[in-house]
Amino acid sequence: MTGTPVPPDTDGPAPFTAEDYAARMRRASDAAAQAGLDGILVAPGPDLVWLTGYRPVETERLTLLVLRAGHDPVLVVPTLEAPDAARAPGGSALTLRDWTDGKDPYEAASSLLTADGRYGISDNAWALHLLGLRERLPDAGHVALTRALPMLRAVKDAAELDRLTAAGAAADATYEEIRKVPFAGRREREVAADLADLLRHFGHSQVDFTIVASGPNGANPHHEAGERVIERGDMVVLDFGGLKHGYGSDTTRTVHVGEPTDEERRVHDLVRAAQEAGFRAVRPGAACQDVDRAARAVIADAGYGEYFIHRTGHGIGVTTHEPPYMIEGEEQQLVPGMCFSVEPGVYLPGRFGVRIEDIVTVTDDGGRRLNNTPREMAMVD
Repeated sequence: MTGTPVPPDTDGPAPFTAEDYAARMRRASDAAAQAGLDGILVAPGPDLVWLTGYRPVETERLTLLVLRAGHDPVLVVPTLEAPDAARAPGGSALTLRDWTDGKDPYEAASSLLTADGRYGISDNAWALHLLGLRERLPDAGHVALTRALPMLRAVKDAAELDRLTAAGAAADATYEEIRKVPFAGRREREVAADLADLLRHFGHSQVDFTIVASGPNGANPHHEAGERVIERGDMVVLDFGGLKHGYGSDTTRTVHVGEPTDEERRVHDLVRAAQEAGFRAVRPGAACQDVDRAARAVIADAGYGEYFIHRTGHGIGVTTHEPPYMIEGEEQQLVPGMCFSVEPGVYLPGRFGVRIEDIVTVTDDGGRRLNNTPREMAMVD
């Protein structure tokens, strides 16, 4: 990479405490009861990390957090992993029920449940484990957690917003630096590697994606950076993000190698206007679909509606994609503290694509962007 050296981010927020995790588990148990559930079952993955701070390796051995209103939280865990679970940030708020190899883990878990109860279960639970529970309790019902409790992680507190803000600032710094590197004559994967290096340089512990989609590849919204050599005259979609301090970043800017054509400028300006319209629609009490409608109307009115082929946005938090979703038919109201992307795009098959994306949080009277780099088309070398 070329450009001015920049210092890495070394400061971090204060860690979440055991009481923070205990409060989240109480909130989740209460929300489950209010939704008519007998409890929720949480497998390893983002829900377990958010609720307990525990991030075990996902294997065939059953690990399952059982939360029920009026009961202490219990983590069913393999005996060999119990010490790690106890040392987790929220471990002191948990009762551990361990099981040894050769024993039936589903017996240990099912004994905590009612035979005909209805439970929310985390989306990424393995089918192996869900089927094992159902064999033990065939009359119990299960529903995906994001369907039963879509708002469980959606509203962020001040500490979470600070982390998301820091992640957004790191992604912004990455964009400012990537504009200084050469594009023409290099392969997409080389620029993608620069993006990943910069995200880590600015404090990301995990890089989830680095989309570099040049020329006709820009018409594929989820193009994997590959061997195509970027040429002068190319439009290039840059979409990148990951986790910093455990919370996500995700931003997109579309740059041009050299001078753009009048049509390329016109389409870029159109997407920028749509992104602004989507952002202006963010306010407490508006429906998620209102954000999608506002952005989509700008593109449709200009005659490009058929080329906007995805939802306008997705939630972000301990993962880079989570509820809520900004899409037609989603009537969930926006609430202060919710965070999500606003990312309309236009994709012209075989020619080029444009997408502009910011993470936005809902405030008491509107919205606040967590990405603040220029949205005008940037020219790169």
